[in-house]
Amino acid sequence: MLYLKGFLNNMLILGRKYKFTKLELERLHKKFKTIQVVKYTNREQSEVLNELQNAVNTDDFDILVLNTKASVGDDIVKYLTSLRLTKPNAKFRIITIEHFLEEFLFKCYIPNNHKDLHFLEDIRPYNILEYILKRSVDYVGVFFLLLINVFIKPIVSKQQKLQSPGELYFIQDRVGQNAKDFKCYKFRTMHEDSYHDPYTKEGDDRIYSYGEFMRKARIDEIPQYKNILKGEMHLIGPRAEWNILVHNYEQQIPYYQERHLVAPGITGWAQVNYPYGANLEDTKQKLMYDLYYIKHWSLWLELKVIWKTVLVVLNKKGL
Repeated sequence: MLYLKGFLNNMLILGRKYKFTKLELERLHKKFKTIQVVKYTNREQSEVLNELQNAVNTDDFDILVLNTKASVGDDIVKYLTSLRLTKPNAKFRIITIEHFLEEFLFKCYIPNNHKDLHFLEDIRPYNILEYILKRSVDYVGVFFLLLINVFIKPIVSKQQKLQSPGELYFIQDRVGQNAKDFKCYKFRTMHEDSYHDPYTKEGDDRIYSYGEFMRKARIDEIPQYKNILKGEMHLIGPRAEWNILVHNYEQQIPYYQERHLVAPGITGWAQVNYPYGANLEDTKQKLMYDLYYIKHWSLWLELKVIWKTVLVVLNKKGL
């Protein structure tokens, strides 16, 4: 069941298993007039039930999100069941946080423990037909990237010689499909022999002026058409991460390798839905979007990522 923007009124959340980010709350407030949370853990069942009943009686909720990791008491289960009888209108729904995230925020829930692994069963590589469609999109994308490259490469070369003499390309080992390393090509945006830091930050002095412009306009990614032609990358897919960072992520996020079921992309669903990340929590958030993309891949989603990428590059939608 799909809902259109402006058709929803209020949302009630039971529990705080998943904590919404500030960005997600901003997006949800555009879909719901009010968002109310009923805390569940470390409280008496009767207290939770009373608050739940008061919230339902006070506001006409369209959706109740089950977001608790603790076992729910019998009285609360009975009350939730009775709601389906007392609120039979078509708009009212009871939905788990896992399904809510996929339907309204377009990301897959990743649990903080290993008690429930069912979300892994639907994450799979592309089938033959999907792969053929993706490669068709890849080749169309490469055609345009080659045209852009013809015009931009001389400009990049000239600006580099003026601001940061050295190699035209930055080549780095990145992790691709099936966790295999490959050489990823980019226009160099940093001074050569800069100090080591796996993350960039605002005002990073390793990045020369035109390099900063290339990063914002995504121009530095253009040489990756070579990786697409080699079959190491797609136009759209999870970000190709540095192998050293990947090793660190895999130690701290047990599900991280799932994104390597498919080849990485120049742009992707995570890149157009979440700001540039600089810590482990950001990486986990982006992984949720990557897994959604893999799980729900379609030609429509592919075209949607391309369109959102264009908007980001043109500064029509800042992330």
